[in-house]
Amino acid sequence: MESLTHNPRYVCSDPMPQHVPLTQGRFDRQADSFASSASPKRSAVRIVVAMSGGVDSSAAAALLQEQGYDLVGVTLHLWDAEPGRQPGRCCAPEDQEDARRACEALGIPHYVLNETAAFRAEVVDPFLESYTRGSTPVPCVSCNQHVKLGRLIEVADAFGATYVATGHYARLQTNETGGLEVLRGIDRDKDQSYFLFGVPASTLERFMFPLGEMTKPVARMHAERLGVPNWSKPDSQSLCFVPDNDIAGFVSRQSGPQPHGHIMDESGAVLSRHSGIHQFTIGQRRRLGITGKEPRYVLKIVPEDHVVVVGSRAALARRTFSASRASWLIEKPRNPFRALVRIRYRHEPSPAEVTPTQGGFSVEFECEQTAITRGQAAVIYKNETLVAGGYID
Repeated sequence: MESLTHNPRYVCSDPMPQHVPLTQGRFDRQADSFASSASPKRSAVRIVVAMSGGVDSSAAAALLQEQGYDLVGVTLHLWDAEPGRQPGRCCAPEDQEDARRACEALGIPHYVLNETAAFRAEVVDPFLESYTRGSTPVPCVSCNQHVKLGRLIEVADAFGATYVATGHYARLQTNETGGLEVLRGIDRDKDQSYFLFGVPASTLERFMFPLGEMTKPVARMHAERLGVPNWSKPDSQSLCFVPDNDIAGFVSRQSGPQPHGHIMDESGAVLSRHSGIHQFTIGQRRRLGITGKEPRYVLKIVPEDHVVVVGSRAALARRTFSASRASWLIEKPRNPFRALVRIRYRHEPSPAEVTPTQGGFSVEFECEQTAITRGQAAVIYKNETLVAGGYID
């Protein structure tokens, strides 16, 4: 990797930190207890903290500093706003400024690394392609797997850091055989283990998630207590590169006009026309451009015919699906097994039987689930532990 001190992609007003001897061996990954005095052992361990400008990453940095670790703050600049449009979190100049102010308040150096090319190639372009093919992608999974976490390991190596810390609400622990396990975050509303199934274990070995054992309100409390200037910053509810939540408009602007087609009911009767299947996702009710006594929902998208099929809410219910491009965090089972399966980020994991297949797995839920959507990630848990994930076919 090229020297960071001569890398024009980095912006830093602080001097490059001197190398600190590293302490070998494991230590607690979670910030479940915070000593007020720095440990001499911990002061010899350098950690790169991924700083997004939000309260979570800032709280993680503050808690680790309180524990006495030697920290370097790094912000990955991922996306430049479209002309005339406001950029989202992780991308806006004010978010980078919030990250800088948090580092300044903590007295740690702050660097900005331009990763827009990788983000475009690995996240945005596949996102656009998925929508134009009638799928609903999960860009945060791709970002964690292909852009953020692996790149942060390279940065940590360049800084002589042992670990990378982020504000993810997830937990890491060593099991009885010495292997690393990913567990759901304690805060079920913020749990982000869903986005980590595709990250190799060798990468996760280098990570710390200090917020995994706490809720978001507790993280804010610690951030305020430790003097983080953005402790009260509100959460963002949008994709960082689509801050206005107008995904259809973003796809149209980035990919150009899409083929028009028909909206049909389940019998094949044409109800209306549309200007592109990228405007629809399974379970969608609003902005269908059709009228009727009963509400209709998107049941299926047929990309080769540019057809959107709509019907009743009851018709959205299914018990089975298959997934491909699976990643296993355990040795892949040979036989079917019982587990909890999550079919989208805000879905509560539901009991199911999982059958491993060539390159993926099939799922049969105990109870019907609503809006199982092609392109979304399906993630498997054994109790609290993340064991696999793949993409719904």
